[in-house]
Amino acid sequence: MIEVFDLVKKYGPTAAVKGISFAAQPGQVTGFLGPNGAGKTTTMRMLTGFLPPTTGKAVVAGYDVFEQSMEVRKRVGYLPESVPLYRDMTALGYLMYMGEIRGIDNRRQKAMEVLERVQLVNRADSRIRTLSKGMRQRVGLAQALLHNPEVLILDEPTIGLDPIQVLELRDLIRELGKSHTLLFSTHILSEAEQVCDDVIIINQGQIVAQGSPTALRGSLERGGRVLLRLNAPAEAALPVLGALDEVAYAEPGLDGIVITPPNPNTDPRPAIARAVIAHNWDLIELRPLAVNLEEIFLELTRAETVAVQPDGAAAEPQSSESEVAQS
Repeated sequence: MIEVFDLVKKYGPTAAVKGISFAAQPGQVTGFLGPNGAGKTTTMRMLTGFLPPTTGKAVVAGYDVFEQSMEVRKRVGYLPESVPLYRDMTALGYLMYMGEIRGIDNRRQKAMEVLERVQLVNRADSRIRTLSKGMRQRVGLAQALLHNPEVLILDEPTIGLDPIQVLELRDLIRELGKSHTLLFSTHILSEAEQVCDDVIIINQGQIVAQGSPTALRGSLERGGRVLLRLNAPAEAALPVLGALDEVAYAEPGLDGIVITPPNPNTDPRPAIARAVIAHNWDLIELRPLAVNLEEIFLELTRAETVAVQPDGAAAEPQSSESEVAQS
């Protein structure tokens, strides 16, 4: 299990992580989502003991990351975004070398077991430089699994892979999530929706939402955009709907009219239904517009960006944080 309490990381005057708190449960995949520069990698480096925090606390597998760092490292498998591999070693030789560093007995047997787990036994004797990027990612993941850790932390594990490699690695991550506490960072929202049991969305160093993808969709759909289908001309319906107090704007969509309320707490459906009845239109369908995780992410991060700007000013580029935190 991973537990984080008010974690802060500053680089000089720049705060890359601003007092975040969350938990990742055993036996599930927790997605850690955010745009580039949001603080994902910085947080993961703190959880693995690679970086000290400025303030706050983190407990991994029952041990304090900063007071009991060696105990945590024994129980964590970490796959960084850029996998550090010795390219002239074979896959098996590299894993046996890493096993020696970790003090693992029966290193050849353990190495072959994890190679089988990541489906690379047939390339055990291949030099790493001859492997595709997807296979190198699997070698890095095998290294993270070598000591059978309780917790796995994977930072953008599918970045740069082709579609087939992405699908294969997603299947593997889902399988690993059943037997580990798995924290998985990505900025590919469709990927998180397919892989993750729980989702944490971070933006500008702060958590803006967390919960299951289903729960996040449900919370956004309540009072969110709705889809209206009528047996009436759109050019006649749009001005009527747009004039309602409960409607910010109405626009034609692929399947009907998409209606957006003035705020997420407003449900426009009762007012729309009354307008449809008043104009004697035939109502075919009126329902919340299905949203995916990408739409949720965009709405939440945009709202957060606007909220932190004084007097509605445009957001300044976060280049200094991106360059320093590299997350």
